[in-house]
Amino acid sequence: MNWYGCWAFFVKEVRRFYSVAVQTIFAPVVSTLLFLLIFGQVLETRIDTFNGLNYSQFLIPGLVMMAILQNAFSNSSSSIIQSKMYGNLTFVLVSPISPLELYIAFIGAAILRGLAVGLGVLVIGWIGFDLTWYSVGWVLLFAVLSAALMGGIGLIAGILSDKYDHLAAFQNFIIIPLTFLSGVFYSIHALPPFWQVASHFNPFFYMVDGFRYGFYSQSDVSVYLSLFVTLAFLVGVTMINLILLVKGVKIRH
Repeated sequence: MNWYGCWAFFVKEVRRFYSVAVQTIFAPVVSTLLFLLIFGQVLETRIDTFNGLNYSQFLIPGLVMMAILQNAFSNSSSSIIQSKMYGNLTFVLVSPISPLELYIAFIGAAILRGLAVGLGVLVIGWIGFDLTWYSVGWVLLFAVLSAALMGGIGLIAGILSDKYDHLAAFQNFIIIPLTFLSGVFYSIHALPPFWQVASHFNPFFYMVDGFRYGFYSQSDVSVYLSLFVTLAFLVGVTMINLILLVKGVKIRH
């Protein structure tokens, strides 16, 4: 393993999004908190949640995870598509960095950005609401695994996309709908039976539900099932990425 090369590329990726932190970190925090301001006030007494929780308390962990998922995806997908469009990916491919090391650097940066935005949402939400911590370990575990999974999905989307329009379509028609239908804003037990069953086929649901369990020790499904599904999808996405990187699909000409 070329750890120095991997670390150098990771630092380069971090500096890429940190150099425009207003756009990549602060703007997503503000936009996510708008959901708390609007939904938390309007639906506070209209939606049933877990026992002993008001709606805002229920909502905040979901919004934190939504921020983590969307920004981890955005970081890796935007980075790879920019490198392809501007042609600087060629210099990375001729460097002594293996596909595994390249993947680790991309995913590491995606995790860091996702957690940075999620932490910003959590801190601001924590100031105004009585959040509890059942298990910091579960919270961190699902946050890191989910960010890694979404970073991997973003990398796949960026590799397979030929231009920004393709990437936008992937995000608008797949990532955003699955995120909004994952239980961020509601417990699936409040849904009709058909949609409860359908929610179990959404992998994002397990990430949100497991993450929320770390706060309140309450969840819609077993936290171990959520962990298993998240890990299974992470392994699958990792294998797909390594195959694409090794074969040089749409990145080697």
